[in-house]
Formats: sequence, structure tokens, C-alpha cells
Amino acid sequence: MAGITLEKGKAIYTYGQPMTALHLITDGKVRVDYPGGFYLLGKGDIIGICEICSEIHFLNYTVLENATLLTYPLSSVNVLSDLMQKNADMARFFLLSACRQINTVQSRLALSEVTCSGLYRSLMDDYEKYRGLCERYLIKPRSLSGLEEQSAYLEEESAEFWLNGYYLGLAHIYAGEHFKEFIRESSVSMGVLHRGSLDFQNAWTGLESRFNYQQQISAFYFNESGNDLFDFYTSLYYKLDNSCEAKPGLLDDIRRMKEQFEGKLVISGEQAEARMKQFTDNLNPTAKETTHSADLSTELTGSLNIILDFAGQNLGIADSFRKHVLAYKQLPDKSSTEDKVCALRRAITDEFYVLYTAIFERTLEEQNIPAPVWMFLYFGYVDEDLAGPENAETLRRMAADMTDTGEFGLYTFYHWLMAIFQGRKEPSRNEFDQDYTDFIHKQKLTGNITETDLMELESNSMSKVNYELQNLFPSVNKMTFGRPASFCPLFAKENALKGLDAAYVNVTKMVKAIEQVRRVDFSAFYRTGLDMDHIDVMGKTDIHTEYLPDVILLPNMGIRSVMWQEIEGKKRNTHGRMCFSIFHMEDLTTSFLRLTGEFRWELCKRIQGGRWNDISERSLTSEYFDYIQFYRKNHDLSTEAKERVRSGLLQAKNSFKEMFVRDYMQWVMFEGNGSPRLNKVARKIFFTYCPFTKSICTQLDSNPLYAELLAQHRTRNAQKRHQIDMLRQKLLNSGTPVPDTLEQERQYYDI
Repeated sequence: MAGITLEKGKAIYTYGQPMTALHLITDGKVRVDYPGGFYLLGKGDIIGICEICSEIHFLNYTVLENATLLTYPLSSVNVLSDLMQKNADMARFFLLSACRQINTVQSRLALSEVTCSGLYRSLMDDYEKYRGLCERYLIKPRSLSGLEEQSAYLEEESAEFWLNGYYLGLAHIYAGEHFKEFIRESSVSMGVLHRGSLDFQNAWTGLESRFNYQQQISAFYFNESGNDLFDFYTSLYYKLDNSCEAKPGLLDDIRRMKEQFEGKLVISGEQAEARMKQFTDNLNPTAKETTHSADLSTELTGSLNIILDFAGQNLGIADSFRKHVLAYKQLPDKSSTEDKVCALRRAITDEFYVLYTAIFERTLEEQNIPAPVWMFLYFGYVDEDLAGPENAETLRRMAADMTDTGEFGLYTFYHWLMAIFQGRKEPSRNEFDQDYTDFIHKQKLTGNITETDLMELESNSMSKVNYELQNLFPSVNKMTFGRPASFCPLFAKENALKGLDAAYVNVTKMVKAIEQVRRVDFSAFYRTGLDMDHIDVMGKTDIHTEYLPDVILLPNMGIRSVMWQEIEGKKRNTHGRMCFSIFHMEDLTTSFLRLTGEFRWELCKRIQGGRWNDISERSLTSEYFDYIQFYRKNHDLSTEAKERVRSGLLQAKNSFKEMFVRDYMQWVMFEGNGSPRLNKVARKIFFTYCPFTKSICTQLDSNPLYAELLAQHRTRNAQKRHQIDMLRQKLLNSGTPVPDTLEQERQYYDI
């Protein structure tokens, strides 16, 4: 088949053109543009393979280097199936190229979530800083038009985060020696291409949505009107005296704004460049650029050797780990999906956990622990060059200031292990929902251990720590990182998607995130139970007690958060466990809100047991399950509302839990601020089981949407208060002291 040669710059396809053929690239390079970015195709790649389920092209293809293409007409999918059956080599090209392209857009999709959240947070921080400086220097601040209507990015958790690993695995299979054995099953190959095309379209839709959001945020920094943050900052800079201490920092912020959007598609690069040039030309000649260089502390020089030496002479993987870290440092693309790079990351990951275990045990014996070792335990740091000198110094400072904040429910992973070792906490359940006690008893039943071993293991602190290291650590460390296909537990500067100080999760930030949720859903972490200390006077009167979740910070820089378990062991009135990266690249409040929604769902299921979706047993999950399952027959829902439920279910991949979490986030973020987003049925369920605080209820008094719900809510609370008052009066009449828990329970129902 003769090929056609196209010159550099030639547009092959643009959005909307009919999908009539596939093209194999035999030479040259082609640029593929999607909303907000692009990727490259080269020799052996197929143009259009990810669009076979679409009647039109939704990608733009442009020749980047003179390219030669072989054309394969595609009148129907059956033509493609016949071609693959007849030519195994062509089938291989189709499948490999599809998997590579799907992997690329899935990875970009995960990063785009971080970009959206980071842009919104930067916008709010920059605007608050501007207003603060104006107030400080008695300058009237300008108002940023449209900012009040701009909402935070509502993270959409992908229910199929495994897709990267799935298509990467398929690429390995089809690139292997036995690919013909797999390709021989043509129905499987066509299934991969069909499903891949649909997954690619879903990713493209997500990228388009996030690109539009990024454009909205970017317009607050640079827009044609000039009434933007860049102008606010430059105008303020001109108004301040040269001796003002705030000017150097202001100049850094102005440069950062320009660099933040440099090379990005969300705004015109020429526009930002021209605005920056105009500002630079107008600068006072006496203004000097301030540069910051990080002088690496001598105690961080040779960090890897210090860490390995501390681990001890008996560490069998020391030489191998050192070799692998050096190879990883030299990689030009540390997130590459090439087989050799993936194998290197897997080897490093396995050795990292062996090293972590050895070093933890050494810290129990040693008192003088070097700074790099603490940085390894807290952040996954191993090498000053891999981390970058400036980051290494930041980590050293953070590690020096680190304390065990367990009393506030926030633990670094090292301090979490120490809490288990000291008996203050029990190990977490594993992926099979087994806690430590269940696990060792099962080992006894299967004959793997004896009765003597069982008795020893029940009280062996280090055995409990090892259970946590072997079960929770590898799984959750990878999950919180958020990009499983490119996961490596080492701290590398390439993974720092935003400043470390901004991403660092500490007590202050976590308390703020918790309070943002409790400000609306005050009862989120309350449980009901009997007051066993006063059972003689309280009887079977239920009381509400708050159990805030334990938050475990994994030593990585990640974009995901994990609701690991809703209770400890089998006790319902215990703390749940949530996991974050210690450097969380997403918006912390939004992530915590999502986990709270998951927590409410899982806790209700745990309490209700097998009847969690039985509507005869009224509960949060049973009513919501019934609402979603039978929404089409619900006469309280309008046609428009039913269509929104249907659309929401599609976005949630038909997961009732995911649908609930999304509605819960709407409930707290919008309904709690007086901005209705839910339909009347969902609103009633949430108002019943996730009621607002007293102050919010007062604000909603004048809103007719909530009138009936508020009346029912107040009636229920009044009945509960009346029962408590009767018991309280009975105790007073008999001269029995009223327990504090009864007074607290009355306050719980105070409206």
C-alpha cells in the first residue's frame, strides 16, 4: 500500500470532521490537540483509533514533522474487525496505539483535577492577600468582578481510577512475545478497542469540562478588560514606596502570575507577555530583582548514604536500593510507562517498604536520629538531588518542627505506627475487612500458627506494627498518590505540583477543613449509644457522642484521599480512619468533604448491617437507595428532576454510593449556604439525617423551600427535648444528680 506524505503544519483532521478512515504513521510526528493540551503520535501510532465509536473526530491532528501515512478506510466497525483478523501485525499496531493514547489522556485527566483545585485556591489566596495589603497600607481595594459567583472546583472522583493500570497492562501484553495468542481472539481485541474508545471519550469530556473551568479562573488573572488580579497587583506595586517591605514579595507574586500561565492554553500567551513587558518597562530603575538560592545544609549532603547507614549492616537491599535510586534520578521522564521504567519503579517500591520497616525498628533503639532519616520517615525523602536543594531544605525545616499531634487526631504515618506500637491504637483492617485479631485467629484455624504463637502475637507490639506496614501502608500510599501507573514512593521534585508549604497538611489546616463541614453538617461524626457510666439513672436513653476521625498522613505527594474505615475493629462508637498524603495537592476542604460523605454512607451501612437498603427499616442509606432505585416512578419528582437524576447516575457510573457522595457535597457546599441545588426528595432525606446547624436553620426561615422541612425538624427535636426534660425533672425530684451527658444531649437537640 502506497503511503501519502504530508508536510509540516498540515492539518489532517479538525473537530467535527466525519470519521471515515484510520491512518498508520510510518514516519514523522503528528500533534494531537485536546481541550487544554496536546500529545504526540509517532511511527507505529494510529490516527483515529480512539474515535472509532464516534461518527466525527473530536480531536485535532496536525503534522509536526513531515509525516508519511498509510490509510485504511473505515466504513464500519466490521471493516476494522475483518482487517484485524486478517493481519495480526496491524491488529497489534491498533491495540498498542490505542492503549498508549488512552493512558496518556487518563494521566492528564488526573493532573487536570489538581490544576483546577490549585487555580481556585491560588485565586482566593491572591485576592485575600491583595485586600490585606490594601488594608495594611490604607489603600482602597478594587473589587474583582464576578468573583462572588465563582464556585470552588467540585472534584469528581473517578470511580475507575484503575484504568491507567489496566491499559498499561494491556500495552505490556500486546507488546510481548506472545501477542498473537491474545490477538487471535478477535472479539476480545474489538472489545478492548470499543471499551477503550468509550473510556477515551469520557476522559476527553472530563478534560473539556476542566479546561473550561481553568479558563474561567484564568480570566480573573488576565482578561481583555484589564480589571484583573495582574492589574490589581501591578497598580498596588506602583502606589507603594520603594522602601516598603512588601514590595519585593509583591514583585515575586507578579512574576509568578505571569509564569503560572506561561505556555498554557487557557489564556493568550501573547497577552500575558505583553502585559508583563509593559509592567517591566514602567518599573522604577532602582527596583532590583530579588533572587533566592537555597544553600543546602551540610547535614543533608549524602542523604541516601546516611539513611542506609542508619538502617544497619543487616539490610540486604542496601546496594540494590542505592543502584535503583541512582537510575531513577537519571530518568528524563520519571512517569514514563515504558517497561524498563515501570520495572524500576516497582523494584524501588518493594525495597522502599523493606527499608521503612528496618528504619522504624531502629528508631525504637536509637536516640540520635539524623535529619535525613526523619525526612525519610515523614516524607519518603531519600536524596537531596532527587528532591531538589530548595525542597530538601524545606523538608528539613518541617521535620525539625514535627511533633506527635495524635491528641488532635492527626498522625504522620511514623507517629501512627508509634501509636500502634505503644498500644494507643489498634492496627487497621486489611483489604479483606479483617482486623489484626481476626487475622491471627484465622491463621490459628488454618494451622499456620499454634495456640502459643497466637497468645504471643495478641500482645506483640511489633507484630501489630508489621501488620499495618504490610496491609495499610503499600495499598494506601499508592492510592493517595493518585496516579497508580506512575507511582513511586520516593520524594521527587517532579511530583511537587504546587508549593510544599501550601500542600503541607498540618493540624491548623485539617481543623479548618473539619470545621467547614461541621459548620453545616454538625452531626456528621456523632454516634448514638447508652451512657454506661450512668446506666442506673439514664436507663436506655440514647446519647450522642462525637468521634472525630483519625487522619493518617502518608509520606508522599498525592492527589487522592481515602476513607479507609468508618470504625475501629467492631466497636461502633469509635473513631473512623481517613488517609491523606502529607503533601495533599488537591483542595483539602473539598477532599475532606468528599470523605465525610463516604463516611456517612459506610457508617450507616455498618450500623444497619444486612438491612442497610431495606426501606422498612428507615435509615439514611435505605431511604436514599429507595429514592435512586425508584426515581422514575416518584411522583414528587418533575420530568426535569428525573432527567438530572438519570444524568447524575451516568456520571457516577451507576454507583449509588458515588451518587450519594456527590449529593452530599452539594448539600454542604451549596444548600448549606442557602443556594438550592438538590431536588425536593433528596433535600428531605438530607435534612432528616444530616440536619443543618441552628444558625443555618434560622437563616433559612424565610426560604419557602425549607419551610415544611424546618417545621418537621423542629417538631422532632422538640419531642426529643421533652423526653429529656421529663427524665431530668424526674431525677431532680428524686434528689439524684443530673449527669452531664443528659445536659449535653439536651443541647444536641437545641434549635
